[in-house]
Amino acid sequence: MALTKDEVRHVAKLARLNLTDEEIERFTGQLTGIFESLDKLAEVDTEGVEETSQVTGLKNVAREDVVKPSLDREDLLEISEREKSRGMIKVRKSI
Repeated sequence: MALTKDEVRHVAKLARLNLTDEEIERFTGQLTGIFESLDKLAEVDTEGVEETSQVTGLKNVAREDVVKPSLDREDLLEISEREKSRGMIKVRKSI
């Protein structure tokens, strides 16, 4: 699948990338090569091949959740040096 320069410009615009004409030229060739490789993969016969997402045999190891006692809300408010408001500790806004 050969991409055109206009298609690369369109993708760049969607990604909010300001590309120079030289970059458009370079990426057109590179992206075309990537899509050609994907087209070759699509030709591979995968009939009867079981889907897999982990080929090493490793398994996700996670510990069991254990409920432990935590600080009492009132005790936490009492020991905190920060300013409090309506039963909560005030912190700086983070966006």
